[in-house]
Amino acid sequence: MGSLAAIVLAPIEAWGDLSRAFQSRSALQDEILQLRQENLVLKGQAQRLSSALAEVARYRTLLNSVRDVEAEPVVARITALSPDAARHSIILDKGTSDGLREGQPVLSAEGLMGQLVLVGERSSAAILITDGAHALPVEVNRSGLRAVAEGTGDINRLVIKHLPSATDIRVGDLLVSSGLGGRFPHGYPVARVTDVTVSPGAAFALVQAAPTSALDRGRHVLVVVRESDDLPEPEA
Repeated sequence: MGSLAAIVLAPIEAWGDLSRAFQSRSALQDEILQLRQENLVLKGQAQRLSSALAEVARYRTLLNSVRDVEAEPVVARITALSPDAARHSIILDKGTSDGLREGQPVLSAEGLMGQLVLVGERSSAAILITDGAHALPVEVNRSGLRAVAEGTGDINRLVIKHLPSATDIRVGDLLVSSGLGGRFPHGYPVARVTDVTVSPGAAFALVQAAPTSALDRGRHVLVVVRESDDLPEPEA
């Protein structure tokens, strides 16, 4: 009788084992799916943390870059870009209530970016040095040669025109603000010379330079706030 019972019960027990195996497999698959989802969440959090740390590093570099500036810098956040592709300008979240005035220089950690051209109570607009309507006096850091760097409408390019073809200016030269005109303090990095072209028989050289600042990157800038509000009109 015992053997018969064992034979009868064997398929039932086998089915139970198989059912438990399927349940275990299903539970394992559910656990794997949950772990994958948690892994995606953790990866997303890690990416956000990495981005935040990079932003903190850029912010610290930005602040360190103005230790020697003889004025009070105001940190501003870029909130918008010009909707006109032909114009290079940015909107900032600071205004007159923070001490900002038209004409004040706008800096990044790498150098000069532009100047304020329109300032409201709590926001302001700045024109970038590469805007086609902008020009600023510069000098070659190596030699002291003075010139005027003009925007081209290309975010990565400035030009210097009307330099005599025999002028001592070379690829790699650093251009800094000359301080002439009183708009920008002397010595801010502006651009590095990337090309010097002198056409045969031409009286003048065409000099191209790349801004030291990444004008299309970053979220924060520094505005140099000086004590006097009696500033000259913007050079744009």
